[in-house]
Amino acid sequence: MTACGGNCVTTTPWSSRPRHRPQATGWLGGLKARLGLAPRPATENPRPRGVYMVGQVGRGKTMLMDLFFSLAPVEHKRRVHFHRFMQDVHQRLHDMKEADPDLADPIPPLARQIAQEAWLLCFDEFQVNDIADAMILGRLFDYLFADGVVVVATSNTRPEDLFQDRPGADAFKPFIAAILKEVDTVILDSPRDYRRGNAHGIQTWIIPADDAARRALDSVFTRLAAGAPVIPVTLDVMGRGLKVAQAAGPVARFSFADLCGRPLGAGDYLALATRFPNLVLDGVPRMGPDNFDEARRFIVLIDTLYEQNVKLFASAQDRPDAIYAKGQGATAFERTASRLEEMQSAAYMRLPHLNA
Repeated sequence: MTACGGNCVTTTPWSSRPRHRPQATGWLGGLKARLGLAPRPATENPRPRGVYMVGQVGRGKTMLMDLFFSLAPVEHKRRVHFHRFMQDVHQRLHDMKEADPDLADPIPPLARQIAQEAWLLCFDEFQVNDIADAMILGRLFDYLFADGVVVVATSNTRPEDLFQDRPGADAFKPFIAAILKEVDTVILDSPRDYRRGNAHGIQTWIIPADDAARRALDSVFTRLAAGAPVIPVTLDVMGRGLKVAQAAGPVARFSFADLCGRPLGAGDYLALATRFPNLVLDGVPRMGPDNFDEARRFIVLIDTLYEQNVKLFASAQDRPDAIYAKGQGATAFERTASRLEEMQSAAYMRLPHLNA
């Protein structure tokens, strides 16, 4: 498929893209067959469908996707957390508009760039909470699908439930229809959360958030700083500054109000997570529908820290699975609680920080 806009970019169709044809059986073979990586009848459409894996937290969605990604014999492929992908999209749109202020519609050339870089896109934690993301996604993915890109994604939310019960949800329905048309939904319904039960007694989540917890986190901050001076730092986030009032070497410290009570987004949290291997967070409160905006930011924060293997040390009013009260948003918070449990484990604490 060839498309020209400025420079001419050629995207090789799936039918002529070189790839091996390994024989595989079981669930992995089935997943490969869905993606055109196993022999297909000549009568089938050469463009394979994607897969959208849905399940509760800790059911192995990410493990399955990562295993598939490592084995998929596709020349150009990309595995990325969905929040990070969208932050990259916003950055590219910003750069394109700065480079050419007269560019009327940057979405088609951006889609061509992405399609050239990756024929197979694997998204972890596909979730749409931001109206700005919702408005971009529909047209962007229309162009990506038209250019032959195949999508594999994990999510806690069924495609038809994405971004529903929110302002602007009706405008998002064409994107949902496109997803349902282009990918197969696979439900993982194991009763067990495999992330839980790995804690090693390392106190990284201190209850309650009182004076004793503050003193304990003072000690943690000092130990992690390893003698580095405590100085304010300003991080660049697409041309604007994110102020970190307390930073010392590899560790930053915030109150919950400073980090989640202000209108910060995925880009701010990604800048923080790539710069600092450790984060000390004071005063995580109980949350619920009444302060859902703060809870939503906290969810994005934890997703970002988890993806970059940042070590979190926090004081809170309750244990992770009791922070969020019942009501709207409680289901979305289940993944966050599960990740907070895993982030306390010895295995997670040994993971190297990812700063790119």
